[in-house]
Amino acid sequence: MEHKKIVAIILAAGTGKRMESNIPKQYLVLQDKPILYYSLKTFEESNVDEIILVVGNGEIEYCREEIVDKFKFKKVRKILEGGSERYHSVFKGLNVINYADYILIHDGARPFISLETINRTIEEVGTYNACVVGVPSKDTVKIVNEEGIVMETPNRDKVWAVQTPQAFSYEIIKRAYEMLFKNNQENLKITDDAMVVEYTLNFPVKLVMGDYTNIKITTPDDLIIGQSILSRMW
Repeated sequence: MEHKKIVAIILAAGTGKRMESNIPKQYLVLQDKPILYYSLKTFEESNVDEIILVVGNGEIEYCREEIVDKFKFKKVRKILEGGSERYHSVFKGLNVINYADYILIHDGARPFISLETINRTIEEVGTYNACVVGVPSKDTVKIVNEEGIVMETPNRDKVWAVQTPQAFSYEIIKRAYEMLFKNNQENLKITDDAMVVEYTLNFPVKLVMGDYTNIKITTPDDLIIGQSILSRMW
């Protein structure tokens, strides 16, 4: 069977405003290592061929010396500065890729992604060409209007909490992002890559079962939860 080239774009350009810290959240330390280390290590051990690391302004040398070189991550082929919003950073990452069959896009602030989930996502994207990792919602979800009045209560069995990685054929995700910027659709309040594919191409996206431990480190409380998860995983 012909080998398909898989490239991961790992986003580490966030400022972490909700973390109440002067240090970007992806560099905060969990058990003596920066948060970003853990997702990079798992992707390094996965079936991904290359990693593109997208970092904040002025952070390229720091990431190269203190993370990539220090921990000997061989699959990180490029480190580049991101943009003002997440989707700008993704587009920058896509634009430096010379060739790939499939792209995985992952938030560096999700350190507990499992090897099994990454490889499962790679398998699924080969079939569906657009996949996102997620978990069924444990909570009842309400749709509200501008005044906070409940308008709808969706069936919980059909509600998933979406995570990363999100995976696409390179052709589909590149075309979707090009259309997004060409048609000035950035005002859609884009929160993930699947939204871009859904809105620009109306392409069906497959949900891939993830893990409830694959949390995003966003607030100080998440660090406490993260310490507990890490003590069980590593």
